[in-house]
Amino acid sequence: MTDPSLPEVVRIASDLIRFDTSNFGGGTANGEREAAEYVGAYLQSLGLEVEYYEPIPRRTNVMARVAGRDRSRPALVVHGHLDVVPAIAEDWSVDPFAGIVKDGMLWGRGAVDMKNMNAMILTAVADILRAGEQPERDLVLAFFADEENGGVEGSALVVQNRPDWFAGATEAISEVGGYSITVDDRRAYLLQVGEKALIWIRLVAKGRAGHGSRLHDDNAITRLSEAVAAIGRTRWPLRLTPTTEALLAGLSDLTGRSVDDPDALAAAAGPAEAFLRSSFRTTTNPTVLSAGYKHNVIPETAEALVDVRVIPGTEDDVLAELQQIVGEDIEIQTVVRDIGMETPFAGDLVEAMVAALGRSDPGVPVIPYLLGAGTDNKALASLDITGYGFAPLRLPADLDFTGMFHGVDERVPVESLVFGQRVLADLLRTY
Repeated sequence: MTDPSLPEVVRIASDLIRFDTSNFGGGTANGEREAAEYVGAYLQSLGLEVEYYEPIPRRTNVMARVAGRDRSRPALVVHGHLDVVPAIAEDWSVDPFAGIVKDGMLWGRGAVDMKNMNAMILTAVADILRAGEQPERDLVLAFFADEENGGVEGSALVVQNRPDWFAGATEAISEVGGYSITVDDRRAYLLQVGEKALIWIRLVAKGRAGHGSRLHDDNAITRLSEAVAAIGRTRWPLRLTPTTEALLAGLSDLTGRSVDDPDALAAAAGPAEAFLRSSFRTTTNPTVLSAGYKHNVIPETAEALVDVRVIPGTEDDVLAELQQIVGEDIEIQTVVRDIGMETPFAGDLVEAMVAALGRSDPGVPVIPYLLGAGTDNKALASLDITGYGFAPLRLPADLDFTGMFHGVDERVPVESLVFGQRVLADLLRTY
């Protein structure tokens, strides 16, 4: 039972964490239905009409539209995802699905990615409606399934089969932006205006099956291991974009350091360093190995999964180079491929997000950045909806917030959630 004395945004986030919506990928998942029904019931309690879309059993998406004061303006999509990556309980210091609050933090899988923002969205809208007010424009509140599998059973199907949900919308906000970092003891906020392209590949090595005791030069596991090691050790060159150049300029203004060494400049951002450095280059990280079925049997096939995140516009070149790295004996299969995006750090919505942060945390700079990962904004782009990352959180300087995405002991400060609810409600009232 969630402590009723906690702020509502914390209680909602805690409740959502308790729904184990683990997504194992490849169509294997616990499903989002119960979490979606919880969200739907909350939205209905605010007097909103709720729609569900479940194209695959238990992979449930939920939407409600909030009427704005000026319905001639384009609608704004405010969206989140209800699934989470799995958590191995033995690795955690708390139950990852208990949603407990301790040491001023909400702990659990989804506390960072992204049941925190789901709760902020719900309670920010509740603040507006309970006050008898309306947002400035129509809001499309959408909560998707399957984002942690690239959205193939979630947002991709929603935009394909229910584009009516987003009628009149031209812009969207979601996760992984609007949070603070500390740069040489000075706070700044990162606003996400782009995402690297996503390519998930499978490496397949073939060999000759045989007895494990034999002298055997045609071993699929050996061949695959060499390919995986080659990819894992590859360090891709710097390839800056207009967004990452603007990020570096912002960091340089804060620190007085030169932009000539982007990696060294990113190091001034403390725990956020690795997150920022990944946006300067392509990354190729092996994540899963699969081969064999018995200790004394050499298998015919060995496979590996690699998570490839590519600077937008370089996708085909990277795939071609990966084939050269692993050699022609290794088959590369594309499992999921999705677009990269980049939009200018300008315009009315960007100005409104910056202003909303400024009203709650005056004088703190806001810097654009390119997300090294991806969000459901990629799916909405197919409907010509421009997406941004804006889940506003003011964070302690020593908290490795970005390191907790898909990490162990995921947690977020209670006061950061309250801050985010306030900033988000401010934005939705005024934009």
